[in-house]
Amino acid sequence: MSDSPSEHERTQAEADVVSRHLPEGYTAEHVAATDNARSSDDDPTSPPEPQDSLRLQGGDIHREIFKIGARSKLGQRSATFAAPTIRRSSTFLPKNHVPASEQRAPGGFRRQFMQQQNGLSAASNPVTRTFVSFLALYGDFAGEDLAESVDESVAATEDEEDAPPTETRPLLGRRKSTRRPIKSGDAGTTKSFFTLLKAFIGTGIMFLPKAFNNGGILFSSITLITVSLLSCLSFHLLLLCRKRYGGGYGELGSAIGGPKLRMLVLGSITLSQIGFVCSGIIFIAENLRSFLNAVTPGPTMPVSTVVLIAIQLVVLIPLALIRDISRLGPAALLADIFIFIGLFYIWYYDISTIASHGLHPTVKLFNPNDFTLTIGSAIFTYEGIGLILPIQSSMAEPSKFPRLLYIVMVIITVIFTSVGALCYATFGDKTRVEIITNYPQTSKLVNAIQFLYSIAILVGTPVQLFPATRIIETKIFGERASGKRSSAMKWKKNALRTALTVLCALISIFGASDLDKFVALIGAFACVPLVYIYPAFLHLKGVAKSPLVKAGDIVLCVVGTGAMVYSTAVTISTWVRQ
Repeated sequence: MSDSPSEHERTQAEADVVSRHLPEGYTAEHVAATDNARSSDDDPTSPPEPQDSLRLQGGDIHREIFKIGARSKLGQRSATFAAPTIRRSSTFLPKNHVPASEQRAPGGFRRQFMQQQNGLSAASNPVTRTFVSFLALYGDFAGEDLAESVDESVAATEDEEDAPPTETRPLLGRRKSTRRPIKSGDAGTTKSFFTLLKAFIGTGIMFLPKAFNNGGILFSSITLITVSLLSCLSFHLLLLCRKRYGGGYGELGSAIGGPKLRMLVLGSITLSQIGFVCSGIIFIAENLRSFLNAVTPGPTMPVSTVVLIAIQLVVLIPLALIRDISRLGPAALLADIFIFIGLFYIWYYDISTIASHGLHPTVKLFNPNDFTLTIGSAIFTYEGIGLILPIQSSMAEPSKFPRLLYIVMVIITVIFTSVGALCYATFGDKTRVEIITNYPQTSKLVNAIQFLYSIAILVGTPVQLFPATRIIETKIFGERASGKRSSAMKWKKNALRTALTVLCALISIFGASDLDKFVALIGAFACVPLVYIYPAFLHLKGVAKSPLVKAGDIVLCVVGTGAMVYSTAVTISTWVRQ
């Protein structure tokens, strides 16, 4: 009897995950050694024939894993009706512990035995329950393996094998792999809480005061709360898809909608990350310009925004060439500290000013002229969807992630609304896009915060650019293209990263004249599909069963598409008109 469609899709997705982690050149089929030798002697230039996986160390132990991986190379019909069979244990195992499909996975019988011996249930397993789930644990950003490139991942192994032989050196070297070792999630709830908090608090929060000026204090507050609720719903749908299919955002798109949907997801992530980088570059240039005008004594020739954007390339290009994103960790931590220092000062100054002088007389509840810009800016602010799945993967107890996510969403919504409303209530229609420039420029503390905040965004920019760079690199050069073995490939990648950084600078020069409209455009065109359209579509196609749930997914897709088209069109027309 054939598997049901949902069971087949799940097993096929597991096979795809396993196949990506298996060494190339080996098969689960029996291959005679004499045949391999004969084919190699006849034509030395021909590619080597696949070898039997039993020739690997421990081949008889991991034979079943190669059989699972072989299913990913079969067509849909053949995989459904004639998939390679996996040996099943004849021992009766209770269904209330591990499903039969998981018992058939490698190590399933022993896993169930250990749970029975220790009185554990499947729900109490700290990380994953199966070997396949463990391989799919690290989806990373958008489902791509972005944490480090091939150059760093194989360097240690190659150096070890190139060393002179010694008595303690193994006779057989370790097999090279272009994928980094998979690590188990070990992050606790507290660590994941602060990681989530930082994932959502970035440069976008600094654009909210101007967004409140564009929409009015009441309309903007309602918009932020609405965007937060819809974002929570979309995150919930995405987590449900992850629970069934595993993997990251891009892998979900591939498993449910095919390669084209995966490319759409990765394309939107690339556009949004480039948009975040460009807005950050403009923000840095404007703040540094105000800082230099404030601290430079006497009349001096003002430095243009274009020059300050060009100067940033001196820092950004070398940082963009870093292959291992973990090396950017100290810079990102420094950026976090400076950002929170700036937020605390904003709260202190705004509350004290409002307590002394009251609300600014130009404050409006609703601004009918530019309210559409508020929608795009609000969506832009919730920029952490690309890190939702990796953070869940890094947790020791992923089952606690949904509740933690909703708590963080409540906290950041309060932070966003308070910053936007307080700044607008303090400065009224005088609110600027670079909100820090509204504060007294004669204050040394303001000057210091202005400079430190600019440096914080500058050193954090390569972290935001890294996912877009790796996605584009993988698309152009492939996953296994290594600069370690080829200097030409290394310099091609360096040239691509340099060109992408320069492109961001050029886009920043174009959008520097109207930063608030540029932010609204990025939020409407690039972020709306990621946050609202794709999660609902994935849930509709891959998870939803009842007509009511499907109708809700369709409504969210339609509303998201309408919001994207309308906000994008109005933002562009407003930009052109002014």
